[in-house]
Amino acid sequence: MNIALAIPEIFLLSMACVVLLLDLVFKDKNRFVTYMSAIAVLGATALFVLAEFSPDKATAFYGMYAADNLANVLKLSVLLVMMGVFIYSRAYLQERNIFKGEFYLLSLLATLGMMIMISANTLLVVYLGLELLSLALYALVAFNRDNKKSSEAAMKYFILGAIASGMLLYGMSIIYGLSGSLNLYDIAAYVSSQSVMTNIVLLFGISFIVAGLGFKFGVAPFHMWVPDVYHGASTIVTMILGTAPKIAAFAIAMRLLVIGMESGAEGWQQMLVLLSVLSLIIGNVIAIAQTNIKRMFAYSTISHMGFILLGILSANETGYAASMFYAITYAVTAMGGFAIIILLSRAGFEADELTDLRGLSTRHPWYAFAMLLFLFAMAGFPPLVGFYAKFAVLEAAVHAGYLGLAVLAVLMSVIGAFYYLRAVKIMYFEEVSEDVDSANSVHLSFKSLLMINGIFVVFLGLFPGILMSICLKAIQYGL
Repeated sequence: MNIALAIPEIFLLSMACVVLLLDLVFKDKNRFVTYMSAIAVLGATALFVLAEFSPDKATAFYGMYAADNLANVLKLSVLLVMMGVFIYSRAYLQERNIFKGEFYLLSLLATLGMMIMISANTLLVVYLGLELLSLALYALVAFNRDNKKSSEAAMKYFILGAIASGMLLYGMSIIYGLSGSLNLYDIAAYVSSQSVMTNIVLLFGISFIVAGLGFKFGVAPFHMWVPDVYHGASTIVTMILGTAPKIAAFAIAMRLLVIGMESGAEGWQQMLVLLSVLSLIIGNVIAIAQTNIKRMFAYSTISHMGFILLGILSANETGYAASMFYAITYAVTAMGGFAIIILLSRAGFEADELTDLRGLSTRHPWYAFAMLLFLFAMAGFPPLVGFYAKFAVLEAAVHAGYLGLAVLAVLMSVIGAFYYLRAVKIMYFEEVSEDVDSANSVHLSFKSLLMINGIFVVFLGLFPGILMSICLKAIQYGL
């Protein structure tokens, strides 16, 4: 059983139940206890994950759970990002009278789902973690019950998510029927004995799995939920959707496609090429037409997920490490961008239109500079972290023989720079048309984290080798 390997997940689940009980005891005016408890739980879980770092690979629960450094690095990233989200959430939830324990409980359960997905070693555990994450996210999107947009977004997300889960489950059932096993290594052994391009049933199963993964990544043509859900959900929930689950999506792609079916890469590589091309084109082109920041970030996310797929389809360790680096750094950069939206919002007013950024450099120069850093990092301008992330992925794609796809990605990045620069232009060169000089009164913890967020974007842009070496070693020890 090796239950000790799963201590981080067991601890997180147990403490989520404790947080639930604590929340029943304290009234709204003492909700701060729930908030601090949730952050402490994530911090303690991160320490348990750190204690498990080892170059050796191990399994628990009779091979259903994988413990390796790939899982540990990704779990640590998810936990740190979620801690950041919790710190950013406090002022936002308090101002709207939705500072409730349910938000933190659902977020902890979503984090647990992501951790289970990251360590999944069988198809069954992959699906278990995925559904735990999805159900928690559906509830979080609809968390603000008085907001009709949130309810509508939750309905769309739930219906389309159910369809995607069904497609993924159908693909898994086909693979299980062919291989006779749920274990990813047994499936890998079966796939290596087959000619994927001539085994139509196997190719059919892989197609359904890729389609399900495409929805979870939010890549075109499975992106139809992304802009509406990003726009309709509360900004703090949108921050969750656009950050940590992307790291988990990368993990599930590595488990299913690379560990389970790497020998059949010729089957799924061509599918990922199509998804990557569509995501790069649709994401960047349609983002130009957006006037809502959250919808702009939604289409921007689609294009960024296209870059992550570009690294995965390279089908080599360098490409996988580049995609892992991209997923982690994008999550932190996007978190900072959403934090600025929260900072400028107040009760009854969401600063999610591009026009709400007018004159920000005059009103709040430091906030404007922070937003500029995050936008430039997403656009891929040197010396920020987004530049190296894109460069590493493009380099891996070129070495894998996808020169044309790399050229297309560069062209789409140039097009994508337009809408980021447009936001910067509005902040620095347009005058504010009315008195919107007030920014949200946030706590010191919020401002401190925002500063750390900005330093991270600059520091890892100047010294990317630190995180890149960690990602490369995690890939080598995890595969």
